[in-house]
Amino acid sequence: MHTTIDTTAPVVVRLSTAIDAPPATVWELHTDIDNWAAWNDGVDRARLDGPLEVGSRFTWLTHGLRITSTLLELVPGQRIVWGGTVDGILGIHVWTFEASGAGAGVTVHTEESWSGDPVDAAVDELTIALRSSLQSWLDSLKARAEQTA
Repeated sequence: MHTTIDTTAPVVVRLSTAIDAPPATVWELHTDIDNWAAWNDGVDRARLDGPLEVGSRFTWLTHGLRITSTLLELVPGQRIVWGGTVDGILGIHVWTFEASGAGAGVTVHTEESWSGDPVDAAVDELTIALRSSLQSWLDSLKARAEQTA
């Protein structure tokens, strides 16, 4: 059974992008948490505590927020899910990677939900902020993966 976002949360954003790079390249880039800041302008630093496996935690700094997330699900090459709470906001983030029919590219889907009192107080603002952040992440991932390929 897959871990999913909270579809009833006040903020839910779903985005996708096609990346012209081998699926393994995209997966490795995205799951190398310690090196996110090297290619993702929205991440100032990130550090995985232990191996990349369910239950492991990582701490990262993004948009002025220091976040500790826990890996909730991991299907190598296909799916990674993490979640955590920061400043009263509970976030659940699902990433899926779908190889194209030809196997030369991959479509990356991301969906994230935010809930909690701070979210209830600023739904529109936080939806815009999350959408912008996730689009930037996808754009950065695409640019670095295609450059590497």
